[in-house]
Amino acid sequence: MTDFSTPALQAENLVRFYDEGPARIEVLNDVSLTVARGEMVAIVGASGSGKSTLLHILGLLDVPNSGSVRVDGQLATGLGEAKKSALRNRSLGFVYQFHHLLPEFSALDNVAMPLIVRRENRDRARLAAREVLGMVGLAAREGHFPGQLSGGERQRVALARALVTRPACVLADEPTGNLDRHTAHQMFELLTQLNRESGTAFAIVTHDPELAARAGRQLLMENGRLVSGG
Repeated sequence: MTDFSTPALQAENLVRFYDEGPARIEVLNDVSLTVARGEMVAIVGASGSGKSTLLHILGLLDVPNSGSVRVDGQLATGLGEAKKSALRNRSLGFVYQFHHLLPEFSALDNVAMPLIVRRENRDRARLAAREVLGMVGLAAREGHFPGQLSGGERQRVALARALVTRPACVLADEPTGNLDRHTAHQMFELLTQLNRESGTAFAIVTHDPELAARAGRQLLMENGRLVSGG
């Protein structure tokens, strides 16, 4: 049973730097934040402020030099790759600026893929995928391949894929950055609707002030620090 008092995501004192010869490049400097269950958070800031690095660390795709991350209440820091991958598959969903769909698979099978990777029954995985495709308005397109879909439709398939595991949190990196204004507006509406109806938390990196304004909270990053909203 889900403990709704447990944050979807929690990070404490994250530090991330890279050494290039004698120079040390600081990307994150003592960043702490909590994303509550069902919350929508926008992470904003100039290019190079550390937003995407923070998202990658929260998504267990990068490792901080120091600090800790908890996903769905579980301490992820120090986990081996297999356990980290299982936690990521179970509790996190991902949406990027580019959809990263597999071109040789239908929309239905692209959405079902996280469950198939988990070795769930293929028929049950497709049933779950069909349900989520309906949630994003693409029930009639489940048999189409990515090359047969519009940019907005491909991004909605990617969103359905992120939601199919019923994750504690979806991490989105510029999810409307590759869409025209009208399609981006439709995506805004869909993100807020799904956040409200599914109870899944969303942490969204965006340069788009309209999308950021729709979030319940905005986190501003400057030079690797969280300067407001944490």
